[in-house]
Amino acid sequence: MPANLPPVYLEAERQYREAKTPEAKLEALEEMLAVIPKHKGTDKLRADLRRRVSKFKDQAQKKRGGARQKTAYSIEKEGAAQVAVIGFPNTGKSSLVSLLTKASPEVADFPHSTHKPTPGMAAYENIQFQLVDTPPITMDYLDPALADFIRRTDILVIMVDLEADPLQQFEDTINVLESIRVFPEGIPVPDTLKKLPFIKRVLVVANKMDNAEDEETFEIFMELSGTTLRCMGISTRTGRNLTLFLEKLFELSEVIRVYTKVPGKEPDLDQPFVVPKNSTLEDLAAKIHKDFVSKLKHAKIWGTAVRDGQMVQRDYVMQDGDIVEIHV
Repeated sequence: MPANLPPVYLEAERQYREAKTPEAKLEALEEMLAVIPKHKGTDKLRADLRRRVSKFKDQAQKKRGGARQKTAYSIEKEGAAQVAVIGFPNTGKSSLVSLLTKASPEVADFPHSTHKPTPGMAAYENIQFQLVDTPPITMDYLDPALADFIRRTDILVIMVDLEADPLQQFEDTINVLESIRVFPEGIPVPDTLKKLPFIKRVLVVANKMDNAEDEETFEIFMELSGTTLRCMGISTRTGRNLTLFLEKLFELSEVIRVYTKVPGKEPDLDQPFVVPKNSTLEDLAAKIHKDFVSKLKHAKIWGTAVRDGQMVQRDYVMQDGDIVEIHV
């Protein structure tokens, strides 16, 4: 399968070749890894990039002396997607994560109560999302470790407070993100940007939409912001729209759930395999076991796009909810 590398990757690769210092090479490699398409055709290339990034980081650490140090933001990804909940102080980030997960971030009615990131797993039907509560963003300072985490995460949830100038909060948050070269998907990137951008899937969440009057405030916010980003209102006080919030995350995650079965037995509908949209039967086989790819003969599918039990080949594109019986 061809890699089909985009222009932004080729530009980062050029910067890597022209880099004169290990630090510059490392930055270019990290940008290459951030923008490279994720599909089977780039598996080996992504693995090679990760090895080279690790090598340069180890060299840099040895130069400074001592083992590589982990920070509070060294959070291993879990679940269907890693979701960073960001925003200005007292917008309800900690309350949201606390309500939807078993995590226990410090929740208070005063700003700056969160001092370190707190991850937790939020259940949506039979899969989970990793929600990460983060310290507040301000126009004055952004922790470099938080900036790096924002660049690495899968989805950004920007929270604003409907009771505290949500338009200004939204615009300031977007400005802070742009200062670290993070741009919401679908938003134009300035031609003057000298380094490669980090494009992120974004959901804007307006908190404290408790009643009809707050709904009107939300509509005014939407009209004044003129944003084309996905937006929704919730209430961490009443629990309003929290289920809808998880549904929106599922849409943004761009994953599907696939179930497997063995001949003559019922499928396990509690533990799906979670794979990216447009994954093929061959991609699923590789995820189940590395030897399945070479041994794969065909599969039978029960789903919405085929007849029940229809035989398909390895290039079949999986659909959400498919039940697969693999034959090797």
